[in-house]
Amino acid sequence: MVCDICNARVKELRRGRCWGCYTKWAESRPVGLGATCVMCGERRRDNLRSVELLGSWMPCCHTCAARIVRLEPLPQTLAGIRRALERDRRRASRRVGKPDTRVFPRERRTSDRRRPRAHDADDLLSIDDDMILEIEELEALAGEMSRPANDGDDLTRIRELPFAADG
Repeated sequence: MVCDICNARVKELRRGRCWGCYTKWAESRPVGLGATCVMCGERRRDNLRSVELLGSWMPCCHTCAARIVRLEPLPQTLAGIRRALERDRRRASRRVGKPDTRVFPRERRTSDRRRPRAHDADDLLSIDDDMILEIEELEALAGEMSRPANDGDDLTRIRELPFAADG
């Protein structure tokens, strides 16, 4: 067999390429914006690459991709691959029935640090009512700012908030 790219004679081709040309081609495939590793949830784009997995291209981090290559035999589902790559110590707590000797005891595994966290409505940026300016107030301020400046006027001014609530 002959490689379509470099014309090398090899015993095995992958997508018409020798292993060297296939590897270069596969590593040059871009990863989409917002992609995450299908195995561990890694989001850093410079750690992600496109990997041919179970017949389709999926984003995968370098660590998971290297570990998948070493799986023998390769499970035939994504869930099976995830189970094979999952770290044993994350499955169940090994400290059941043992005293917690830490100074500040707290739950150790609240979430996986690589998975995106779900935001509560309370976590979102709250907007204070005093931060909102009505259009009428802006027009009044614009009118004051547009009048010609006297030589004695400062370029910057300190003024009270319009319609400031007493409180």
